[in-house]
Amino acid sequence: MASALKSAAGFLQLKKPQSPLLFRSPSQESTLSVKKFRPMAALTTTTAVSLSKTFIKLKEQGKVALIPYITAGDPDLSITAEALKILDSCGSDIIELGVPYSDPLADGPVIQAAATRALARGTNLNAILSMLKEVIPKLSCPIALFTYYNPILKRGIGEFMSTIKDVGVHGLVVPDVPLEETDILRKEALKNNIELVLLTTPTTPVERMKAIAEASEGFLYLVSSIGVTGARTSVSERVPALLKEIKEATSKPVAVGFGISKPEHAIQVAGWGADGVIVGSAIVKLLGEARTPEEGLKELEIFTKSLKSALL
Repeated sequence: MASALKSAAGFLQLKKPQSPLLFRSPSQESTLSVKKFRPMAALTTTTAVSLSKTFIKLKEQGKVALIPYITAGDPDLSITAEALKILDSCGSDIIELGVPYSDPLADGPVIQAAATRALARGTNLNAILSMLKEVIPKLSCPIALFTYYNPILKRGIGEFMSTIKDVGVHGLVVPDVPLEETDILRKEALKNNIELVLLTTPTTPVERMKAIAEASEGFLYLVSSIGVTGARTSVSERVPALLKEIKEATSKPVAVGFGISKPEHAIQVAGWGADGVIVGSAIVKLLGEARTPEEGLKELEIFTKSLKSALL
């Protein structure tokens, strides 16, 4: 990716993190208990298709992918499991699930706080994978895991890839690995049918962006603005030009993330030509700031339906 940025978006250009791995483990009234809360779709065993095939299907239908993000373990993994089912039943096309990490360079305050809460409750990778093994067979859309590099290195790249494949994960996003260091990741991901999604930013030089697009699998993740994740009042006006530039260089689908926080933003970005819309902090905030987990899940359902309706 582009040479190291001096802004907070520099995470995309960093070399391997040197800090040690630390695995410690978005209103309406609702009287439902977590155990009784059920998403709309029947929880039957299904087989989700890959990220690539998801985009192919949506393109044939003239639709744009809705890609919500949540942090695993916030407020706890049982709620995460319910949230995944709700996101799926409300029409999500791909779900990004964040692995909480102690030094989340790409994340703004909302997702950082969610990661801190999850870690404080003892959430770790093994527990997340155990939860996914039970939940993924009940989902109709693919899961893309969002994790920093250290947890992968800690487990070993090959073992990490085979493990997430075994639980049913289809995609992987690793925001802090530069293009030059993705060779082994891509090799092991390919071996395990995991699609490694790479990121490009507004400051990425054109030739480098082309190389990133060539190497990325599933889709290309366009970071809409310089800085970290977080809800914003508007989407960067640079996005239309960036999308045009990328689409002149590749036929791969492009999903836009960072700062998309309401249905109006989703409509705008889709109108600019994006193949997918990624919504993270606004959803994480709903779950994290709800008075009760039950209320958070209900708000999640309402908000996800509004995003999906905007993209129809």
